[in-house]
Amino acid sequence: MDFNVKRLAADAGTLFSRAVQFTEEKFGQAEKTELDAHLENLLTRAECSKHWTEKILKQTEVLLQPNPNVRIEEFLYEKLDKKAPTRMNNHELLGESMIDSGNEFGPGTAYGNALIKCGETEKQIGGAEREFIQSSAINFLTPFRNFLEGDFKTILKERKLLQNKRLDLDAAKTKLKKAKMADARALAEQDLKMTQSEFDRQAEITRLLLEGISSTHAHHLRCLNDFVEAQMTYYAQCYQYMVDLQKQLGNFPSAFSSNNNQSTASGGASVSVPILPLSAPLPSTTGNTSSGFTELQNFSGSRKARVLYDYDAAGSNELSLLADEVIMVSSIPGMDSDWLMGERGTQKGKVPITYLELLN
Repeated sequence: MDFNVKRLAADAGTLFSRAVQFTEEKFGQAEKTELDAHLENLLTRAECSKHWTEKILKQTEVLLQPNPNVRIEEFLYEKLDKKAPTRMNNHELLGESMIDSGNEFGPGTAYGNALIKCGETEKQIGGAEREFIQSSAINFLTPFRNFLEGDFKTILKERKLLQNKRLDLDAAKTKLKKAKMADARALAEQDLKMTQSEFDRQAEITRLLLEGISSTHAHHLRCLNDFVEAQMTYYAQCYQYMVDLQKQLGNFPSAFSSNNNQSTASGGASVSVPILPLSAPLPSTTGNTSSGFTELQNFSGSRKARVLYDYDAAGSNELSLLADEVIMVSSIPGMDSDWLMGERGTQKGKVPITYLELLN
């Protein structure tokens, strides 16, 4: 019992001594032992690592899960050590809607079949996204979070101990300066040696932990490589899925029977819709074709033109086009040189000349 009382009294005395030393330092009434430059640099580097690790971690979480409510829910499940319920992502939800609507319209119809194909692809992309998120969470987010919640917390703890040992050391120095009697000075010198030893030992422990930040950076570099590889795999899968889907849709017959999409020249017949490759350039208007357009724009009259690629009208004053159909085109005074007036039966509207080939 007496031992515990003495221990508590000693601890209280130490805390009081530190508080006095800290206060006097703030008011410039006491000297402060400065850490060596190397240790200060390591502490600054550690704070920098913490700041940017937190920022990268947060932004990656937002990238993987943009919905803040879902992020909060997943965080709570993680803290409760429970598994979050499995839910479909946006691609999978869109895929379900497309498949259901395709079945409603009829798998035997071109539109219904196309919706089902698109829905299946969206679900494939959703599955690839799920794998990407899981891989990133394990190989990228977890190591970053472990550093913040593990290694850096240990560094903070040892740094706080170092601060306390430094206050004890400076308090001992102040005590020695104020000692007048020989016995008091001898006791103060002994106390100073002990506090100096404890401070040096704690500084070494803190230094070793801070130097470990280099190993952490090396580990995070490997994690970054894993994250980039996961992204590359995910985007490559999505691209391949969409290329395959584009090829499938290119073989679908499409019946156009409303507004500008109805071709009176075809008499309602089905038209095969060509798929424009992603890398295909727009048709050129050089040579004889260019001179033909120039002649048409300079003189009145109209000519037949074949449509090279599909074109969706951007406004009511434009005419939508279908690849391979033939329309009549003419020039109107004051019209932009990149456009002509197109005519299909009773339908009229502006059309871009880069989508046309004049016929003799």
